[in-house]
Amino acid sequence: MELTATTTVTRSPDEAYDLWKDLERLPDFMAHLDEVRVTGQRTSHWKARAPFGRTVEWDAETTHDVPGQLIAWRSVEGADIGNSGEVRFVPAPGGRGTEIRVSLRYDLPGGPLGKAAARYFGEEPHQQLGDDLRRFKQIAEIGEVVRSEGAPGGKRARGEFPQHPARPLTEDELKEALA
Repeated sequence: MELTATTTVTRSPDEAYDLWKDLERLPDFMAHLDEVRVTGQRTSHWKARAPFGRTVEWDAETTHDVPGQLIAWRSVEGADIGNSGEVRFVPAPGGRGTEIRVSLRYDLPGGPLGKAAARYFGEEPHQQLGDDLRRFKQIAEIGEVVRSEGAPGGKRARGEFPQHPARPLTEDELKEALA
């Protein structure tokens, strides 16, 4: 499966790059990532939720890294799901920030049947990538993921991603989000 998505953030390419480069923060905006742990200068270990309550893990290596411009990676042999991709940080027209251009390639478990099942259960990969980029934009521009007061359950209603109104979490909300 190949996916692409783009968003524009009101940050410089260097600022957007620095935020994305902090791999251990990726689960802050990527809903299906449980953990990313840096294991070396160009290597990391990833853990993600998959359809049907499964967890998948893989090790990845950074294949290209051009500060302020590009981060590219690929999974190493033995990954539960083989994947690769890149994120480009391109100055937006008119000096209006940075375009974040993401390209992902991965082997979808179960092939076409797995793809159909994922869609049926609300796990459409293109939508997930778009949602992840919207959350990245929120973190880049305001420092946190927020939700509308008009949707008080946020994505929590589907058990996906803890979001909160545009205010700091209370102690109870923080405990709930971490549970």
